[in-house]
Amino acid sequence: MKTLKEQAAEMLKRCETVVVASVNNGGFPRPVPMSKIHSEGYAEVWMATGKDSLKTRDFAGNPKAGLCFSENGNSVVLTGIVEIITDKVSLEKFWQDWFIEHFTGGVTDPNYVLLKFTGHHATFWIDGKFVHRKI
Repeated sequence: MKTLKEQAAEMLKRCETVVVASVNNGGFPRPVPMSKIHSEGYAEVWMATGKDSLKTRDFAGNPKAGLCFSENGNSVVLTGIVEIITDKVSLEKFWQDWFIEHFTGGVTDPNYVLLKFTGHHATFWIDGKFVHRKI
């Protein structure tokens, strides 16, 4: 029998979209759906976005974040920190061909950045089990 962590990691691996919430300068959460481009386990999620986006500006001012994903009535809600990643190695590693629609300059487009979410606390609702856990 798989642990909740294993089930959550498998669910995240299958999810194409996650919802990530930043905190705006007014102190309000701002949830947005994002394409997940990579994940490690159940609590590390990578996304691509514009350097000039509202969420990037929010995270630059306050890295606290929420992130959730779900599948077939099961869900995982995480709170944690977002890092804005701009190093060339990471940008090249995670580049996907469809990004060209948003970053016409390719992998060197100055507006292309990555968001790396790292969870610190998780709430699982999987197969009728409800668990809060510090990560």
